[in-house]
Amino acid sequence: MQFTAQEISLLLNGTVEGDAFVKVDKLAKIEEGEAGSLTFLANPKYEQFLYTTNASVVIINQDLQLTAPVKGTLIRVENAYSAFTVLLEQYNTLKLNKKGIEEPCFIHPTAQVGADPYIGAFAYIGTNVKIGDHCKIYPNVNIGDNVTIGNNVTLFSGATIYFDCVIGNNVIIHSGAVIGSDGFGFAPNPDGTYTKIAQIGNVVIGDDVEVGANTAIDRATMGSTVIGKGVKIDNLVQIAHNVEVGEHTVIAGQAGISGSTKIGKNAVIGGQVGISGHINIANGTQLSAQSGINSSITEEGKVWGGTPYMSYKDYLRAHSKLRKLPELDRKVYELEKLIEELRKKGH
Repeated sequence: MQFTAQEISLLLNGTVEGDAFVKVDKLAKIEEGEAGSLTFLANPKYEQFLYTTNASVVIINQDLQLTAPVKGTLIRVENAYSAFTVLLEQYNTLKLNKKGIEEPCFIHPTAQVGADPYIGAFAYIGTNVKIGDHCKIYPNVNIGDNVTIGNNVTLFSGATIYFDCVIGNNVIIHSGAVIGSDGFGFAPNPDGTYTKIAQIGNVVIGDDVEVGANTAIDRATMGSTVIGKGVKIDNLVQIAHNVEVGEHTVIAGQAGISGSTKIGKNAVIGGQVGISGHINIANGTQLSAQSGINSSITEEGKVWGGTPYMSYKDYLRAHSKLRKLPELDRKVYELEKLIEELRKKGH
């Protein structure tokens, strides 16, 4: 779709300098701008590109003083970065604005689908499923029996929602994510084999949650694995059975949370963090990347790091000493050698 500088300016409450009717149909970085593209300048480090870019329209801050002629049309706004963020959201909404039900797909006669849906080809919607209004179910999504899905939910291609799970409003689940797979429950037998423990619970996901690609959230053994409102989960995250994640917590890629652990609200969990089972993590906790958490954290709002974890300041001090170990080892060796020489001399 094409938009004029004037139309964009009206959307952003900006002021046009140049050709108000020039049209753009794509977005670009300022250093890569070409005819027909729209870009922005917010960071002063990139100002040099304002005078060389071939972009047709550039969004700039209201107070920016030009030091050379500009080829394209300018739109001045209060905050160029925020304005461009608005455009990115609008662009993404238009790009993903699919409607209708494609064939072939399977929707069980007992399933209920709300108003204004998009259901892509080869999607499967099982028995007694309830899907709210304005949902987008992309191709090859599998939704098991008795699943409940709220309004304005997006399930991207290849996502799988197991039976009995509950998903709130305004949730986004990316490709390859699996919600409600069996928890890792096996009982050891005297002969060294294992017997599978049936996992009869479900997963409950609150409103405004986003789940990254290829993330797995296991169903509870009994009861529910719970993901609180506003939680943001990156790609390749493992959340085990009966875990509870508090509201507005963020979890970076490759983190793993073991069974029955409770994460507080507004926590920040870095990449590749490993958290043991059956422990509690306090509200506002921040865990640096690759931390290993093997016991409960009760102090709220603290930053931790290392394996096993310690306060982040202590972790930095310890890491600093660790880097000096080769030098310390050499000095110890020299001291031992000197002591041995002194001993031989009779000192």
